[in-house]
Amino acid sequence: MPSTTPKRLEDKVAIVTGASRGIGREIALLFAREGAKLTITARSQEQLQALSDEIKALGCAEPFLCPLDVKDSEKVDELVDKTLDKYGRIDILVNNAGVTRDGLLLRMSDADWDDVLDTNLKGTFFCMRSVAKPMMRQRSGRIINMASVIGLIGNAGQANYAASKAGIIALTKSAAKELGSRNILINAIAPGFIDTEMTQVLGDEIKKSILKSIPVGVLGKPMDIAKAALFLASDESSFITGQVITVDGGMVM
Repeated sequence: MPSTTPKRLEDKVAIVTGASRGIGREIALLFAREGAKLTITARSQEQLQALSDEIKALGCAEPFLCPLDVKDSEKVDELVDKTLDKYGRIDILVNNAGVTRDGLLLRMSDADWDDVLDTNLKGTFFCMRSVAKPMMRQRSGRIINMASVIGLIGNAGQANYAASKAGIIALTKSAAKELGSRNILINAIAPGFIDTEMTQVLGDEIKKSILKSIPVGVLGKPMDIAKAALFLASDESSFITGQVITVDGGMVM
């Protein structure tokens, strides 16, 4: 018999950026299973199509695909307009798009600094600014920004990434204060070390060092972050805003 458990995002409209791989992909799949109507974005049309096919194979509604570089504010506005044209509203935004360009401070190029800040921080700002208008008209909305434990504690060789993620945390708190009166709740998730393509390329010695810093002794899974995003997107988090939820196995306490 089919499950009678109500879906937690039934008929909610959600935009997920950076949805083609890793954490973003897992969030999109979980939101689809929980009944959300999705707009999924990434820079790769091919990867978006593969995700769409996977979502449809689950028996979920076909998502709206929108190839996008979040650094382009005009394209971000077009994304929001197209989502409104298709669905009539936007209930949830997950800002997951992000990049790394690691290097020591003294050797970091202007281009590597700009690319990370422009994608991670400015891209998050562009998406928030664009969805805030329809959410204010609705007097409701959820925005979930992907920060990182590196934005809380820093990391050698990642000055640009750490600055972008710390900026996202401050942006989250400021926007939550501005928009809370309109029932727009804005929170951030700070993942620790998660088992994705980004960490799979690390050498064994580096992985051993990382595991020593995690009290539970294992890397997280993308689903761990997706479940946190689902909670923040659902009605269960209706009195939570301006917070940073660390999902890191106890790495940052």
